[in-house]
Amino acid sequence: MTVIKIVSVALGLLLSGDFISTFFYHVPEHIFGKFHCAVHHSPNRSFIRYAIAHKNPKVLIAGFLGAFPYLMFLPLFWIISPAGTILGLILAECHVEWRHLPLNHWTTPPILERLCNVLYITTPERHWQHHRNSRIAFGDIFTFYDKPAQKWFKVLLKFKKKAMRKVGV
Repeated sequence: MTVIKIVSVALGLLLSGDFISTFFYHVPEHIFGKFHCAVHHSPNRSFIRYAIAHKNPKVLIAGFLGAFPYLMFLPLFWIISPAGTILGLILAECHVEWRHLPLNHWTTPPILERLCNVLYITTPERHWQHHRNSRIAFGDIFTFYDKPAQKWFKVLLKFKKKAMRKVGV
């Protein structure tokens, strides 16, 4: 029973964090923000290394906002299972590092890629599709958030264009 609770909490943290991150931070940042795209989607920069090296408050804030959707659930999940909460955070961070591996140094082994496809887990190859085209391949951890995120992207883009017309820009 304890193992089931640990795994359930870890999975709950990953699912809920990725949902909030995708729909309330990542997609809106692509529409209304500039900093995420300029730094994180630049082919010449590693967002993590850039944030650490430059200690630019805007970069650090953007990094915190990207992590906050996972951190906001900590009190709730901690009550249920501290071990599951820690496992979820470790898996989330490991996945951040893994999906940002440079593709010229890494290719996901075919068996692991098939497993990730079955489990709807984003691979580095899929995540780099998003870096090349910021309108596709949403969902940092789970690929099933991509289609609804693309629709959300279009809704927010229409809203922004309509708002810009109203103010005469």
